[in-house]
Amino acid sequence: MTIGWEGEREDADGAARAERERLRLLARAQGEPLVLGNEFSEIRVTKVETRNGARLLVESPRSGQWIALCPLELEALTWQQTATFSEMIGHPFGSLVEDESLVEDESLVEDGE
Repeated sequence: MTIGWEGEREDADGAARAERERLRLLARAQGEPLVLGNEFSEIRVTKVETRNGARLLVESPRSGQWIALCPLELEALTWQQTATFSEMIGHPFGSLVEDESLVEDESLVEDGE
């Protein structure tokens, strides 16, 4: 007997796509990665080249999560208040903004469509 969940195949496919993308980015790494850590977390930051210019690949080896940020996205970090980061830490893996498409879909269900 195998236990699974609805959407398991889609989750696995998404994870495989993300891993292929991460490996593609790492193949274009420039220089050595920088590793920062403390008792709570560890991250690895690598400069990578893409067809749209340089990005910083930020990875969490512990969780397997990663993101590639362009210079404008990195600059946007400097615009934030400490409270923004506290909110992000308080709600890991969640969005700070409401997904408009979900709100629209929920209103359709409420309207009986």
